[in-house]
Amino acid sequence: MLKDRFYYIDAYMQEFDAIVLNEGEDDRGRYVILDNTAFYPTGGGQPHDTGLLNEVPVIDVEEVDEEIRHYIADTLHKGDQVVGRVNWERRFDHMQQHAGQHILTAAFVELFDIQTVSFHLGKELVSIDLDVEEVSSEQLQEAERLANRIILENRPIETKFVSEADLDQYKLRKALAVTDEIRLVIIPEFDYNGCGGTHPSTTGQVSAIKVLSTERQKKKVRIHFVCGDRVLAQLHKKNEIVSEAMKSLSSPEEEVPEVIEKILATNRALEKSLEASKEELLVFEANGLMEKVQDGMVTSAFISRSIQELQKLARLVVGQHSEVIVLFASESDGKLQFVAAKGDFVKQSMKEISTNVLTAINGKGGGSDSFVQGGGERSMSAEELLVLMREALN
Repeated sequence: MLKDRFYYIDAYMQEFDAIVLNEGEDDRGRYVILDNTAFYPTGGGQPHDTGLLNEVPVIDVEEVDEEIRHYIADTLHKGDQVVGRVNWERRFDHMQQHAGQHILTAAFVELFDIQTVSFHLGKELVSIDLDVEEVSSEQLQEAERLANRIILENRPIETKFVSEADLDQYKLRKALAVTDEIRLVIIPEFDYNGCGGTHPSTTGQVSAIKVLSTERQKKKVRIHFVCGDRVLAQLHKKNEIVSEAMKSLSSPEEEVPEVIEKILATNRALEKSLEASKEELLVFEANGLMEKVQDGMVTSAFISRSIQELQKLARLVVGQHSEVIVLFASESDGKLQFVAAKGDFVKQSMKEISTNVLTAINGKGGGSDSFVQGGGERSMSAEELLVLMREALN
């Protein structure tokens, strides 16, 4: 029965004796099944425990067909007597995060009647998805404040197995999906919820809850937060980032946002200036290319020129000289790209070029009678591609 498993009898059990009942292997790897275990298997949003069986590392724990499989890094055999040692740092972290999730979720229900629809306990962050499309910053602060007050009050966290007939005695936060071996996690006068995870015995052991960020997720709001020792880890991480920023900017902490905004404003101005300079250079280059016109064509092969630059350059040329055809090709990152354009007084269609050239380079592209572009495999040089483009017009 579920309630007889060691991790339910005592969530603080770090070491236990057991016998290997069976051994096997599946797509996850080699595993053993014990007569009882304190290793919590993945479930209900909470990751599995790790640790040791004798000196053999336990790397994963999963429940399959009502059996708990302990995936191990070495061999154990049926009948072996083992001492199990749970990685307590990992287990207690999960207990803090899971209990913190219950408290924060209950805070949103208590204050705003907003339900949680999913929960994920990650390696660094925890998240819940709220059944609402928007949550204000004021609501986030109020829920966080209530959650931390419940923690500070050090209320007991009780767990008990009940029958379906007993459920009407409890003000459950949401309906339960199971009817057999129902396990409740209770924070008296605050939260009553069905849950199969491990939790500390009091809210005070959660230590603290800090909401970090939110994001929209398919018409839900995802809340990212941390509890317990992870709050200190996040504080340390952010303090290091701010300290590095202070050193780089030679500014005190309170002035860092203002200095960063000034730098960003300067960068935006520089980017605009650079873009304007690029446009001026393209105009200058377009005028230079017109000096090389032959038989009514301006042709040029380039190396590492973007298709956007080729397009701009071609439009500049035909915009100023309505009687010419422009043919450009470029070799870049193992690919060939091309642009063909014509002035208003030219009757030939540039589609003739793309139809012939794209087949030769196994490429893709398109356009109109006056302007085409495309790219494909580098099966020839840019100069050879220009030859094909000229031939397509004859």
